[in-house]
Amino acid sequence: MSADVAEELVFHCTDDRFFIEPVNSKQLLVIDRVSHEITLEENSGQIPFSASRKNIYGLVGVIHLIAGPYLILITKRIKVGTLNKQTVWRLADTEIVPYARSLVSLTAEQKLYSDKYLSMLEQVLSTPYFYFSYTYDLTHTLQRLYYTAEDFLQMALHERADVRFVWNQHLLRDLCVQPEMSAFCLPLVHGFISIKPSSINGEWFTWAIISRRSVYRAGTRMWTRGIDQEGAVANYVETEQIIEFRDFRSSFVQTRGSIPLYWSQEPNLRYKPAPRIGNANHEEAFTRHFESQVLCYGKQVAVNLIDQKGVEGKLHEAFKHLIETSSSQMIRDNVRYEYFDFHHECRKMRWDRLSILMDRLAPDLDTMGYFLFRDGVVLLEQEGVFRTNCIDCLDRTNVVQSMLARKQLQSVLTRMAILIEKQKIEDQFSFESMFKNVWADNADIISTEYSGTGALKTDFTRTGKRSHMGMMKDLWNSIVRYIKNNFFDGDRQDALDVFLGKYQVEANEGATRLCPLNKSRDTRLLLLPSAFFFSLLMVFATILLPSEYSSFTLLSLLFWFGMMVVAFLATLMQGRLLVNSPRLCLSTLNHLTTPPRIG
Repeated sequence: MSADVAEELVFHCTDDRFFIEPVNSKQLLVIDRVSHEITLEENSGQIPFSASRKNIYGLVGVIHLIAGPYLILITKRIKVGTLNKQTVWRLADTEIVPYARSLVSLTAEQKLYSDKYLSMLEQVLSTPYFYFSYTYDLTHTLQRLYYTAEDFLQMALHERADVRFVWNQHLLRDLCVQPEMSAFCLPLVHGFISIKPSSINGEWFTWAIISRRSVYRAGTRMWTRGIDQEGAVANYVETEQIIEFRDFRSSFVQTRGSIPLYWSQEPNLRYKPAPRIGNANHEEAFTRHFESQVLCYGKQVAVNLIDQKGVEGKLHEAFKHLIETSSSQMIRDNVRYEYFDFHHECRKMRWDRLSILMDRLAPDLDTMGYFLFRDGVVLLEQEGVFRTNCIDCLDRTNVVQSMLARKQLQSVLTRMAILIEKQKIEDQFSFESMFKNVWADNADIISTEYSGTGALKTDFTRTGKRSHMGMMKDLWNSIVRYIKNNFFDGDRQDALDVFLGKYQVEANEGATRLCPLNKSRDTRLLLLPSAFFFSLLMVFATILLPSEYSSFTLLSLLFWFGMMVVAFLATLMQGRLLVNSPRLCLSTLNHLTTPPRIG
């Protein structure tokens, strides 16, 4: 059986069947739209001439909604680049095709919910970015791939993929149950990939960044924090920097993930809700997390960048305490805690003070190393990773990761003799500019996927210094984050839960079974923000409209200003009830229960 996935397909549609025909193959995937049966047949001319025809580039999979199954097709792709002479693609557009020919059997209420679920799918599929390759395993690092057995490499891509990073695993279940259909099972990775042909001193090489987001505890910024009982943490991302030069190949891996404690920070209309640390026993989940990380990557340097004061300070102390007092010998021997109060140390735009952290991490960087092989012979192995976090694992985290990546790149390019002795990457202006911009793009995309906006502090990543224009951009992104996190992210969390199979839609929802989307907040609560905005309007009217001011005007102003303050405080008190909350899997976000693992 070939390990590759069919690259170019033709999708044929009739009233009763779908035909997926690989180019240059005699096999044909046939889907019965009535019985939902999926079979693999020899192509013997059974496709009717009347069938519609469309060129596609793969299948995202099949999802079951109220109206039955839907087939998700990849209709557009964009080439990212090549790694190991194999092409990597970015998903550019999809089409969701229902098995059912009409929705006449659905009630009006079911049609409403069906449209809502479809819009959720479209929202996830349009979130930048999904990536795939028909031949290259994007889910594994170079070092993991090197040490796999030959028979493992002969397995189908979806069978050997790291399930942590396969975002359409749930959608492929109807296809992958039959091994002979492996050529139609295309794993999708969500995150960021950049592959750049580069030149320094006249030597051409390939420089790539691959960031893989985990499907476990996947969610939105304010609704998904901390750890679950299985040891999975929110916003977990594995980032790999790859260099290909002649017969050299190198890899440097870092990870990021939410602070591995039971904690939450649910939106409540305040700009920065206070994080809450759960009362549950943290140690069991904490131990599961770090033991799995040590088994997968080796030694861990836990770089914590959060503030030392307030509730963040309590998270810092709890994190440090669990590492230092762990009952696990594996954690005591292999996990080191490194704390750096990013905001305090770099206050007043003193970002040069990040060199203090880099100096403290330099011995670990030398000790843990990176993976390097030449002509099939291993020269170096990476024996551990930096696990970096801030509160969101976005802005501060990406700044530090990019600086560690630059230091490793300096080392490997010198070893490959691309950089001559005493040359620095910072002096290679063309490459340095590209390096900064790609890492800033990585920050923006990972941030968009988790928080809904681009990252903050990317002006430092792009230029090497903080600017007032960058601070203005950060202000704008912060405002947009606030709006999205409070008024849109509940629906976005639901969309992710449907896409990943954490919530599975029942066909009878809206008919014999209540649909969770039917839940709505008490409309009477909207009177509070309405009262606030009306009072604010009256304050402005009282100030601007009178041609002359009197004691009555002053009393009116004081009255409406008082009403505005009271309405504002009342709105904040009911803020948790006013925000857009998830409706499908809210119980899996409270850190006391665990969402089902797929696969």
